[in-house]
Parts: sequence; C-alpha cells; structure tokens
Amino acid sequence: MTAVVVVGSGIAGLAAALHARAAGCTVTLVTKDELGHTNTRFAQGGIAGVLFPDDSVDSHVRDTIAAGAGLCDPAAVRVLAAEGGERIGELVQLGVAFDRDADGAFRKGREAAHSYPRIVHAGGDATGRAIEHALVRAVRAADVRVVEHAFLVDLVGTARRVTGIDILRGSRRPEPGSVPGADRTAHEPVRIHADAVVLATGGAGRLYAHTTNPPVATGDGIAAALRIGAAVSDLEFVQFHPTVLPGSEPFLVSEAVRGEGAVLIDDDGRRFAFDAHPDGELAPRDVVARVIARQVTHQDGRPVHLDATGIRPTAEETATFLARRFPTIDAAVRARGWDWAREPIPVTPAAHYLMGGVDTDLYGRTSVPGLYAVGEVARTGVHGANRLASNSLLEGAVFGARAGDVIAGDARLPWPASAPASAPAPAVADAPSSTAPEPFTRAALQRLMWNAAGLERDERGLAHAASVLAGWHAGAAAPESVASHEDANLLLVASHLVAAARARTASVGAHHRRDAVPALPALATEGVV
Repeated sequence: MTAVVVVGSGIAGLAAALHARAAGCTVTLVTKDELGHTNTRFAQGGIAGVLFPDDSVDSHVRDTIAAGAGLCDPAAVRVLAAEGGERIGELVQLGVAFDRDADGAFRKGREAAHSYPRIVHAGGDATGRAIEHALVRAVRAADVRVVEHAFLVDLVGTARRVTGIDILRGSRRPEPGSVPGADRTAHEPVRIHADAVVLATGGAGRLYAHTTNPPVATGDGIAAALRIGAAVSDLEFVQFHPTVLPGSEPFLVSEAVRGEGAVLIDDDGRRFAFDAHPDGELAPRDVVARVIARQVTHQDGRPVHLDATGIRPTAEETATFLARRFPTIDAAVRARGWDWAREPIPVTPAAHYLMGGVDTDLYGRTSVPGLYAVGEVARTGVHGANRLASNSLLEGAVFGARAGDVIAGDARLPWPASAPASAPAPAVADAPSSTAPEPFTRAALQRLMWNAAGLERDERGLAHAASVLAGWHAGAAAPESVASHEDANLLLVASHLVAAARARTASVGAHHRRDAVPALPALATEGVV
C-alpha cells in the first residue's frame, strides 16, 4: 500500500487524508498543534459554491477571475467552480449543518465581488468551526494515524523525489505571551518515511505585525518546499482583510456583515468606499483595504468605522439579527465594550491570506515527485492576484480531495508531465544593510514586513527590507527549538516574498506599488492597526 504523510489538519489536509485513505493508501496525518486547531476553524463568512438553480459555474468562474485581476489559471478556476457543489455535498454527508431556511433550503449569503449570493454558512458565522469539527470526526473514525504537536522541520529527499519528513514531536506549544522558558518539554526528533507527502500547512500570516492568522501560521510548508527546491510563485500577493477589530488581539469581522448591509463610514458618517469602486463596501478586498487605509490617512490616523446599525429598522431588531446571524462576531464585539446594534465599530485592515505558494497542477502535484501541496500553502492558480471571498474553504475541499484521489495511482507511475516544471527560486541575496539593523526578533521582522511589504510597496522600502533581511540571515544561528525553526521559516519566506514583490514592478490585485507607472495615490501603512 502507498504510504502517505499529510502535514496539516485544516480543511485541505483533512480532505486529502480522507480521500487518500478511501483510495487505499495508509495515511499518517501530522499537525503542529491539536488536530482541530487550524486556520479553518476561524473562517466565518462561509464557503462559496454553485448550489442554486439560478446560479451557474460560468458565473462563479467569471467572478473568481475578475477578483483575481485576470491572473487566475482558468482551468483551475473551472475545476474549483465545477466540483465545488459535490465537495459541499460531501461535507453535508459528513455532518456539517449548513444554515437553512424554513423550507429546508440553504440560506444564501453574499460577499464582496460575487455577482450572486452563493455563500452558504453554518452556525451563522461559525462555518469554519463546523467544517473542522465534522472533518476531524471523520478522520478520527477512519483508519488514519494522527500525530499531534508535531512540528515540520524539513522534507526528506531531494528535488528528484521526496521520501518523508523530519518532525519535532513534543507537547503543546506555549501560548503567545507565556513566560520564556516556561515550556520545558523536550521535543523529540522523528523521521517518518513515506511514498508521498502532502503539504497542507497553511499560510504565513505571522510575517506581519497585524494579522487574522493564528500563531501556527509561520510559513513552515513553504519554507520546507523552498529548501528542497520545489517551484514556488506569487508570494507577493498577500490579501489584507479590510475589516478587523483593532487591538492586541485582532478579530476578523466577516465580509458577510457587509453583505447583509453594514457600511463603512468616515468621521463625518460618509460612505467613503464608493470613492474607490462602484461596488463600494462590496468591492474586491484589496480595493476596500486600500481605501480604508487612505481614509485613515485623511483622518490623521483615526480609524474608520463599520456601521451595522441600519441593517434592520430598529436597534432591537438589529441586535436580535446580529446575535442570530453572527453569534461569534457579536460576542467578540460586545466583549470589547461596543453595542454594534446602536453604534458603529472601529475596523482596520490586517494580513489575512497568501495567494501564492508552492506551485501545483490540478491535482496538487508539485515540481518535486512525491510532493503534493493543497490549501493555502499551494499556488493552484485559482486566486490569481486577489482571492474571491469564501473561495478558500472551497479550494481546500476541492483540491485536497483531488490530491488524495490520485496519490495511490501516481505512486505506480512516472511523475505526470502535468506537474509544474522545476524552477529556480528568485534570487534573494542582497548585501546586508550598511547600517546595522536592529537585532532580529520576530516582532522586528513583522514590523519590517508591515511597513515595507504590506498594503503598499515601493522599490525603496522593498530594497531596505531586502537588505535588513540579508543582514539577519547572515547572523542567524542554526535553529534548535520549535520557535527558532519558525523564525527561520518566517525569515526565509519573507526574503522570497520581498524578492517577488521587487520583481513585479506593476500594481495588480493585492500587490500595490506606490511607484508603479502611472503613479497611484499613496495609502497609509503606518497608523493602520
């Protein structure tokens, strides 16, 4: 039997594990934290899919490509839209209770850049949690070996074939802010041999000072793929979610809130989003994030506000609706002391999703035989320069299943010609800064990336970032602990992201350059928190 290791336990990894097992593989699933602690469980808005008779695959394809600024792979987008309904049906069979109306039909939701309300949700704004719970249940019921608290150190093998993974296996990682040295549990190095490895490790949101991503999102899979020589692309395309509650623990306010009628207002109560796009608050995410940053600049750093008070005729009706439709968000907003049924709430952009990653074909195959990538760690081509809202869960379900379905067959044949060609990674070597940068810390890296490679970039800032990163690389010690491995991964991915951003001199989608020709209006980065 084909031995498969899946690294990561979000929707993509769990789908890949289940489908690989159903196809006759022996499957080991390793996850960095506990099995259900992934980015998937934080997804609020829902999952997009062609589920209604008055919608169409062609419409979903058009919306996805338009949001991606024309840089999507049309074949991958069509796979996503055409197979999405079946994958959502599979989730229903596994027990995901999507919200339904009195007649038993799915409740429709609309989010930015969709021409049709094709988003379905569960528990109001707890879609990711509902999906994660159902898939975790299914994996625990299947004959899948699960290894929790296992940190991916590296892939085993060469660019000619992957033969397994090296991990550090230990107890639960310390929470952010815990006392240094408080976790004294030794992490045991373990090698797991396999015929195939599926990377489903998520993105790299922890590159940035402000992010919606959990602490585990440190780019581990992308870094491991880079080290073994896998082709990686589009790292410059980082999506910043427009509406996040500010503070030391940012909390995402789903785009579905705007889909239900909430609006963005400035200090004077004016709906300023129409300054940037005729769709206003429901324009693509990159547009809304930048217009918020612009308005913050105009207001001398004061935040803009999301106004949900007019969603229903009275404050009482609005409060009831918000609590029912968005129970998780409602609780988080009220815990911060705001009554959002009666007053607008402050919001700010934060790093949310990485569109680029490890290059794959339509079945998750990478340029390295035996290595697959699914979910946010992968660059499938479906997102282009900017992901369409609620396509991320769908991508994980569709391409996770596709990878799982073909692994057993692939193991008996030469690596298919459809897999991406191997490609040299972009040059990232820069001369270290002539002035000594501040000592490396993760916080310093996150500030550097937020200011130089965040909502807006230009050559001057990117060149400075490249120089500082080169200096940090030169002085880096060999990693030993989980935290130091994470730091090394973040530093490696940051260097490649900056190199990719420097190479793309035009603005497109989420990659927005101040120095593009023709010149574009300046936006804020400092002060947007």
